[in-house]
Amino acid sequence: MKNQAICAIGCGLIGWLGQALVSASSAASDAKDLFTAQERSHWAFQSIAHPKPPKIRQTDWVRNPIDAFVLAELEARGLKPAPLADKITLIRRASFDLTGLPPAPEEVDAFLADDSSRAFDRVVDRLLASPRYGERWARHWLDLARYAESEGFKADEIRPNAWRYRDYVIKSFNNDKPYDRFIKEQIAGDELWPNEPEARVATAFNRHYPDESNARNLMQRRQEILNDITDTTAAVFMGLTVACARCHDHKYDPIRQSDYYRLQAFFANSGAADDIPLLPEKGLKRYREQLARWEEKTRAIRDEMRAIAEPHRRAIIKDYVDKYPEEIQEALNRTPEERTPIQWQMVHKANQYLEPGSYQYIAADSAVEGRLKGDQKQRWQALKDELKKYASLKPAELPIGTGITDVAPAPPETHVLRRGVFDAPKEEVQPGFLQLLDPQPARIVPPQGVRTSGRRIALANILADPNNPFTTRVMVNRLWQYHFGRGIVGTPSDFGTKGDRPTHPALLDWLATEFVRNGWSIKKMHRLILTSNTYRQSSRYDEFAAKADPEDKLLWRFPRQRLEGEEIRDAALKVSGLLNLKMGGPSVFPELPPGMSPTYSGWKVTRDEPERNRRSIYVFVKRNTRYPLFESFDMPDTHESCPRRNVTTTPLQALNLLNSDVTLRWAEGFAARVFKSASCDLDKQIDTAYRLAFSRHPDDSEKDTVRKFFVRHGVIISERAASGEELALPPELPDDADKVEAASLVDFCHMLINANEFVYRN
Repeated sequence: MKNQAICAIGCGLIGWLGQALVSASSAASDAKDLFTAQERSHWAFQSIAHPKPPKIRQTDWVRNPIDAFVLAELEARGLKPAPLADKITLIRRASFDLTGLPPAPEEVDAFLADDSSRAFDRVVDRLLASPRYGERWARHWLDLARYAESEGFKADEIRPNAWRYRDYVIKSFNNDKPYDRFIKEQIAGDELWPNEPEARVATAFNRHYPDESNARNLMQRRQEILNDITDTTAAVFMGLTVACARCHDHKYDPIRQSDYYRLQAFFANSGAADDIPLLPEKGLKRYREQLARWEEKTRAIRDEMRAIAEPHRRAIIKDYVDKYPEEIQEALNRTPEERTPIQWQMVHKANQYLEPGSYQYIAADSAVEGRLKGDQKQRWQALKDELKKYASLKPAELPIGTGITDVAPAPPETHVLRRGVFDAPKEEVQPGFLQLLDPQPARIVPPQGVRTSGRRIALANILADPNNPFTTRVMVNRLWQYHFGRGIVGTPSDFGTKGDRPTHPALLDWLATEFVRNGWSIKKMHRLILTSNTYRQSSRYDEFAAKADPEDKLLWRFPRQRLEGEEIRDAALKVSGLLNLKMGGPSVFPELPPGMSPTYSGWKVTRDEPERNRRSIYVFVKRNTRYPLFESFDMPDTHESCPRRNVTTTPLQALNLLNSDVTLRWAEGFAARVFKSASCDLDKQIDTAYRLAFSRHPDDSEKDTVRKFFVRHGVIISERAASGEELALPPELPDDADKVEAASLVDFCHMLINANEFVYRN
């Protein structure tokens, strides 16, 4: 009977956990005593059901099983779904949803001309096959992964290779990598596939923690990093706020303080790996051979430079090491054989700054040069000039990735911490999942031929098992949320008792089941959702439905949603003809508003304008300085995982789009496209601009309003020109073009970019 209390919670979990709970009567008894019947009954901890779509009366509206689940809930409340959206709204909605870009006019025309029942299905398939899809959906995942390219805190140093994780995520989405493999790579790619650079870069999911380089208490820093990793992993993959159990048993959910540290123990031996070579073995061999030849030719020069630098280098390192607490200095002075597991951790952390080759190496040549004077400085410069003569022999810089790795030969112990304080350990715990579901420690099997504990493999297998009650529910709920603006569970990273209950629990479990049945394919889930009539509804307002369900939780219409800042920028660049679709590589640094420091609060702007005009996914992400346009449109704080962006409406958003020099350049490019297509024909200009900006033709009332705008605005522009003011004009304007009309066209295009219809999808 005691075992049944556990098995009733997690039916089917025996295979997942690799241990027969019936043989764990003592542990099961303890677990039963740990949790109340109410705690054990919470919906999110139950096994996933396999519901059948309900039978409903209005069968002609049901295009796939999703519609049956949604319509059953509407009918139960006496509500009806909205009519289907028109085709222009539909293709625009799907294009922004799947690619983050508006459809081109020719794509709209092709869809309108296709009268077949599968016309929209073909649009969805085309968008899913586009490389733009991965760029759009990677942005959602990067929010969850608290992705950034700098450390955070006061110094906010750059992490030069963090962008490789961003490219990994884009590629994974474009290739429709099965989600279970995606999980395993990010949790334990280095342990499972140590010879695959991509899998090692994937582990950067847990390298994106913020870190304070100036903090010298490495034990405290290690604990803060472990806390961040534990909290993020649980929130993203399990949809639980385990951080509440860091200091005491969770106040609301069946998560004990020991559960928190059992989960943390999976990462106890983890540390940053900022030197992952990304060449295949043959390429790496060639690199090393070429480097050896260069080193042989330059040995004498480098030896003399080393002799000059060494006293200064030692002084820099000594000054840095002397600021560490005594226990850290002791660990640094011990040989590898003498170190304890926790000392290995401390040395590994310190070596980010003390080891040549580290991107944060404090005694690099640049630091040494600052200390040289007189003859030493002159000789150093002469040797540097001599070294440059051999530059052609030196191999190109080795591509490097960043991630995490196991640090010590054996993992340090993990203890429950009194009130979460790093230096107040209590009882030791072993790696394990939530005791409500499995009271036993996890079964750890170190992989053969790799110096690693295998702990993260065990966690990856638990998270990626189809019988885990959280993983698939959490992911399909996230996909639903990004399409409809709200998840079936409205709190996507909190499935606990204080989170929202699912509006359609049977649908959530059916989607989770379909997800696994379809090979964990994210693209198949998109296709399933987008081809439903639930998704194809219009945003028509219904007063009766709004009174019964004011938040549209039952989906009686498609919710109108504002675009994210990144989408607004990308859409403006596309309609202006300025968007650079180059993929991958180091991030770009777009223009900043006047007054921002290029060093501390900002950055040095990328010189090449086409590079600056790449998609927003490639804009540099600095923790302490979010790109101002994105920040005004609610880009999240990258110090922590963001499951759902806030949506605010502020004057700053309108002012950004209205007054920015960058927006004006977009308007000039937009006007140039219109002028090139429509020449001086005003009616054709109006029609072309509407089609590019809104994917539709203007109606007669809109045409009349715009004609009046051109008449009135032409007078204003003429007065400005007469006063000597420089006009904003489309680039490459013919000499014989009317500059007053051209400047009016720029302002008209500027107005369209600022319109609500441009920044919302219906």
